[in-house]
This record gives sequence, C-alpha cells and structure tokens, in this order.
Amino acid sequence: MLSLHYHPSDASLIPHILLEELGTPFALKLVDRANNAQKSPAYLKLNPNGLIPVLEDGELVLYETAAILLHLADRFPQAGLAPALGSDERAHYYKWMLWLSNTFQADFKTYYYSHRYVAEGNVGAAAEVKALAEQRLNSVLDQLDTQLQNSGGPWLLGAQYSAADCLAFVLCCWTRGFARPARTLPHIGPFMQRMLARPAVQRAFATEQLPTSFHGLA
Repeated sequence: MLSLHYHPSDASLIPHILLEELGTPFALKLVDRANNAQKSPAYLKLNPNGLIPVLEDGELVLYETAAILLHLADRFPQAGLAPALGSDERAHYYKWMLWLSNTFQADFKTYYYSHRYVAEGNVGAAAEVKALAEQRLNSVLDQLDTQLQNSGGPWLLGAQYSAADCLAFVLCCWTRGFARPARTLPHIGPFMQRMLARPAVQRAFATEQLPTSFHGLA
C-alpha cells in the first residue's frame, strides 16, 4: 500500500489531495513536527533533508513534492491526471510543474522563515526579507492568474484537470497572509473555488482538519 508521511497544512497536503483523487488505498503517517520528528534518525533515513512529505510505494521511497506528484500521476495513468506522453500538452505540464515547484513554492521558505536568512535577532532585516519575498511572489501570482485566463480553463492546463492543479491550489492557499492574497485575483479566486468544490480536496481538508482560514475563501 502507498504510505504518505505528512503533517497537516504542510506541502504533504498536495500529494494527499492527489491520492484522494486517485481513489486508490493509501495510508497516512503523521510526522509530529511539534516533537521535531522530521529530524529524527528514523525519518532522516527516508529523507536526509528532514523535510515533509515522503511517499513510500513498496520498496520505493520518494521525497520532493513535485517528484511525488509526477510519480503518482504516471503510476495511475487511468486517473488521467497528466497529459499523454510525448504530447505538446505533456511538455507544458512539465513546464508548469517545475515552475510551480522551483519558482512559486521555493520562495515560501524565504517568506515564512525569513529569520533564517539574517543574523540572529535582527528582526528588522527579517521583516525586510519577508516583504521582498512577498513582492516576488506577487509577480508570480500575476503570471499564474494570466495563465488561468489564457488556458481556456477551467484548469491550469485548460480542460484537463491535472496534478499541477493540486500543486497550484495549495501554494495559493499559502498566500492567505499577503496584503493581496491569491484568492483576490480575478482568475485565481474562481480557480480556488473550483478546487474547493472537488470531493477529493474536501476529504483531504477534513482528514487534516484544516479550517477555512487556511484558504480564506467563504
């Protein structure tokens, strides 16, 4: 059986949603961050970076959120969560998956952990680092909003729902504390509402007991 090592609201929520979409049996294994379990010797054997999530698929142990999504979409092709191999649509799917992971997701570490990028106790510098990260992420949100406008919708790649939508949605939820959160943009906001209407998303949110404040939508 597939096993996902997770912590509520973390990046593990993204493959959790995808697993719910697949409809295949899986187990969730809580990583207790309150006790720093992600840095325990047992967990570091799974992911030496000490980060969440990790997916176990038989003998396969896989970390990096985007890699887990790509693997699951290919592992269960009957679910139709990735375009056909060799197609132009597949190439664009790879592009957006990497863009979401490397351009969008990456800067959240700077935003949420800005104190790690300055000298200890330098509150003013940490606030500046956080503000600059939010500024960069606002530009990313504009690009994502334009893609949703031009894709032909209702999803990031157009008519086909894909693993990229799971990734984009959770990243957008993480902007809830911004002065201009993702939900306020004209095309991202409706996209997020469509995502919230999906039963798989609702099941994942219920299991992780996430409040409405996580996404900020009514």
